[in-house]
Amino acid sequence: MKTFEIAPANEFVRTVKDTFQRYKAMGNNTFAQLDTPDFHFSPDKESNSIAVLIQHIHGNLCSRFSDFLTSDGEKPERERDKEFEETEMTKEELQVLWDEGFRVLEEALSELTEGDLSSIVFIRNEPHSVPEALVRSLAHIAYHVGQIVYLAKCIKGQEWNTLSIPKGKSKEYNRKIRKKK
Repeated sequence: MKTFEIAPANEFVRTVKDTFQRYKAMGNNTFAQLDTPDFHFSPDKESNSIAVLIQHIHGNLCSRFSDFLTSDGEKPERERDKEFEETEMTKEELQVLWDEGFRVLEEALSELTEGDLSSIVFIRNEPHSVPEALVRSLAHIAYHVGQIVYLAKCIKGQEWNTLSIPKGKSKEYNRKIRKKK
């Protein structure tokens, strides 16, 4: 069994950081396959486009992680409803939003200390332990990145380059992994 030589609290924060980075990379690898019009495709009036999801993720990360330990995660200046309005932003402008949201998150995570994990933060005036708030945010981001990937896969069809193990290739992948070890 693998064990860790660092404090469990530090391992938790490292794992959260790494997992957020994997979802950010998954988004970046998806965006690389798209053109600006693809970001604005919506299957119907009630569904969000990738652009809208990026706007929402940006707003959420900036609100939740600006002054993470000292102010409510739902900032008064956040205009959440506007995040769900379609805009005419380019792929490059949307990438800037994506990067900015994750920069705010990464700064907040880099400042966390082991002692901060026993702190309480507020989201919409509701108390959350720091680990609870981090897991809540991670689940939220994973949910929306999954939507982004699915939409992109639908948009690109046969041109889509999978971000994981291709269908029917699990055994081959597992053999390669075992060979490396």
